Amino acid sequence: MVDVIKDRLKKVESILVSQPAPVDENSPYLKLAEKYNIKIDFRPFIQVDPVSTKEFRKQKIDILAHTAIIFTSRNAVDHFFAICNELKIEMPATMKYFCISEQTSYYLQKYITIRKRKIFVGHRTATDLLEIVKKHKDEKYLFPCSDIRKGDIPEFFEQHGYQFTEAIIYRTVASDLSDLDNVYYDIIAFFSPSGINSLFVNFPDFKQNDTRIAAFGPTTAKAVLDNNLILDIEAPQPNAPSMTGAIENYIKLANALK
Repeated sequence: MVDVIKDRLKKVESILVSQPAPVDENSPYLKLAEKYNIKIDFRPFIQVDPVSTKEFRKQKIDILAHTAIIFTSRNAVDHFFAICNELKIEMPATMKYFCISEQTSYYLQKYITIRKRKIFVGHRTATDLLEIVKKHKDEKYLFPCSDIRKGDIPEFFEQHGYQFTEAIIYRTVASDLSDLDNVYYDIIAFFSPSGINSLFVNFPDFKQNDTRIAAFGPTTAKAVLDNNLILDIEAPQPNAPSMTGAIENYIKLANALK
């Protein structure tokens, strides 16, 4: 595999990032494009569709029967409070919130007054958050999530016998990428297995050829390999904790070749 990847070291002039375009003018992607004079386009490969109130009711979940809510993304926050609004449910001041990161906890202030609520925050990963949950084992937890999610949180609650309800409040589906047919990029950067799935939903006969594939995170990397694609760039790495860092390291090698 190493020899194959070395043979694939070719000049990079264009990159497709399978995420929305950054709003920050100081985005590392924009700096990367300027520094190496390359074209970087952004296109979400997946989209999030809300579950209707009717669909949610079919799950027979009593939100107010719970004492704590787990949030692992801003999407979960938005769609959860949208459901509450449609059902005319107001969160009691006693409700506790367990957030996967500070970014997610700060986002909560869009819907609640943070200083008056009990909020517990992980460092960035589900593992960090679940260490905090262990100190609050008597709560009745509600986990608003997508129909596609990692199994670590549900498995943890099942193993420890904590009270836990999973609520599907949005669905992750493939975006329509038909306009990208016959459009070539030197690198396509993926951030989730759902992005890989979207690639093949849109282009069932996709052939990688000289397109280099970049993947962020072990589950995304596994999805690349499971679909018989060559993984050229993997992040994070000890010397490149970000996707842009890993891509830049590759560009330095590839674009230095003559």
